[in-house]
Amino acid sequence: MVKRWYELLMDDHTMHEKVFAAMDVAFADPSGPSKETISGMLDYVTNYIDHCHSKKEEDHLFPLVQERGIPAEGGPLGVMLAEHEQQHDLVERLTKHADDFLAGNKEALASLKEGFDQYQTLCKDHFWKENDILYPMAIRVMTEADEALVIQGIEATETAMGDDTRDRYYALAETLADAGQVKDLSEDVDRSVMAAILNTLPVELSFVDADDRVQYFSHEDHDKIFPRSRSVVGMNVQNCHPPKSVHMVEAILKDFKAGKRDTAEFWIDFRDMKVFIRYFPVRDKAGKYLGCLEVTQDVTRIQGLKGQHRLLDD
Repeated sequence: MVKRWYELLMDDHTMHEKVFAAMDVAFADPSGPSKETISGMLDYVTNYIDHCHSKKEEDHLFPLVQERGIPAEGGPLGVMLAEHEQQHDLVERLTKHADDFLAGNKEALASLKEGFDQYQTLCKDHFWKENDILYPMAIRVMTEADEALVIQGIEATETAMGDDTRDRYYALAETLADAGQVKDLSEDVDRSVMAAILNTLPVELSFVDADDRVQYFSHEDHDKIFPRSRSVVGMNVQNCHPPKSVHMVEAILKDFKAGKRDTAEFWIDFRDMKVFIRYFPVRDKAGKYLGCLEVTQDVTRIQGLKGQHRLLDD
């Protein structure tokens, strides 16, 4: 799927914050961060965030939206530009402390941690403002041609640093996160709360493991579009479908396992509902196939939506 300009920039933000989380873990370790970790962080922050990500916005997004009527002073765009300058200044200070630490000055670690905390605090608040305020403003004033120009600019900025710039630095971010054993956000959510979340979703979920056996389904104690009981758990998924559709199920699972497709969609008229059924392959970070997620939803009401009803309309 081709991503829009703001999705590319928001993906960057996600990876930046993974690096921040990894460094929080590294600094909290009694033995402190390794020189390899500090070197990786410094490379990512100076070269990807400061020299690449910020330039994508400063050289291609910000000037264009200014031309479309968003002022560079006295509003969100002006704030973003000012914060880019603050980020750059903090990166220079961070680089000095990191260089001192890498040169063997262990006393520089305290200053390095303090500088990094200031930097990530500023960046996190900055990313939120861009994601939730500036980017939506920009979307409203940009044309399709404008969006294409920004994407071209993003690609040109990355290419100037190497053909694989984004992949290379995303891989570095994941390496730092793995080394720091950064936990998935769900790990701090109580199991009972996670179960309640899944059962509250306006879609019904079923999960079939890598061996094609049903392992989980949501909304057990709720009315369901397609009723099922616990006896289905452990059953081969092929046995859960009518014989005439088994070959389709097997074809989808085969393609998922081979990495040939990322989704399969169907919609049917069932009773008084329009039912939308989607299948997605579930993979770990390394791309290993873990199983198949089925998402079932009654979209009857969604089909009838017209106009707009904003949050503030209530």
